[in-house]
Amino acid sequence: MMDESANLEGVRAAGGIEAERERYVRQFVNRFLSMEGVGVMLLDSDFHIVEVSDMIVSLCGLPRADIVSKHAELWFDEVGLKPHPFDRSLLEGRTFRSKVLNWKQDKQLHTLMIDGENLMEGETRTGAFVLFRDVSHRMALEEQVRRSDRLKTIGQIAAGTAHEIRNPLTAIKGFMQLLSKSLRDRDMEKEYDYVGIVLSELDRVNDLVSEFLLLSRPKELRQASMKVGGVLQEILPMIRNEALLHNVTVIYLPRPELPPILADKELLKQVFLNLGKNAIEAMDGGGTLIIRECGISEETNRITVEFKDTGPGIPSEALDKVFDPFFTTKPQGTGLGLSVCQRIVDDLGGSIEVASDGDGALFIVGLPCY
Repeated sequence: MMDESANLEGVRAAGGIEAERERYVRQFVNRFLSMEGVGVMLLDSDFHIVEVSDMIVSLCGLPRADIVSKHAELWFDEVGLKPHPFDRSLLEGRTFRSKVLNWKQDKQLHTLMIDGENLMEGETRTGAFVLFRDVSHRMALEEQVRRSDRLKTIGQIAAGTAHEIRNPLTAIKGFMQLLSKSLRDRDMEKEYDYVGIVLSELDRVNDLVSEFLLLSRPKELRQASMKVGGVLQEILPMIRNEALLHNVTVIYLPRPELPPILADKELLKQVFLNLGKNAIEAMDGGGTLIIRECGISEETNRITVEFKDTGPGIPSEALDKVFDPFFTTKPQGTGLGLSVCQRIVDDLGGSIEVASDGDGALFIVGLPCY
């Protein structure tokens, strides 16, 4: 009797351990299916969707009931995933790792890494699962690092070139100013006007050299605590005067309650002026420029300032290049303005991003709170 009792207790103990194990497994599965940034899709042997996690439901914007039990290829078509990221060959053993999927939903592009694997029962494939990892933020950071490295290299080259150009420019400008005075004293108005044009062009070259030098900084930052609204209000008269010349309406939406930032006021003014001027010039024939102070991002502890125009927008193939040195869509542009803006914002510990659609372009400047 004692042996039977001991065996019964052992069975009960084993059953309790198994129940406890199943409880933990269920908790893990439920938590995994609700994790942000990680998604999973389960497929049966007929390539129908058995289950999806919260992340995938959020990405595609459809209720779970409209996804589950649907054929995967039909679902791909409904959410606009073309070409299809994977096919039935996954069920036949053609697994994949770290496949890149660019998924655009609601005008926002998500970069995902996906892994596909079979589900086996003995030697029989009963289905498959696909893991989705949202790496958009990581890819953006890596691109920012690459762009910063390019700027550093170009800046080093630009520094030497700029100094070599500026020295003879100073001498040429000095002699042209002497010649201008001499021509005026002799009432040689025609020749005097010609020299005026030369001096004007020399100023343009000098401005370009100054932009080269800004790319090549390090320049000592004079950081202080300030309200971003105060900086914007100082430059608004200049932006509005420029807007009048182009028949553009400027709308400023302040947020006085936002906390202060730590920044170099003069450099920050240069960034805001450049973004405002670019937006105005993009609206050939008139439009509206909206400058908006936004709230704090809990993830980055930054406040943001948006510059939104109603121009034609930026072509999708140019979006990734707008901050590259010497890239420009303007006939008379140098392609250095936005590169300098990005360099300044990076030095301030912030970020600058761009988005565009048929309703114009949007530049977002993120600045760390003080």
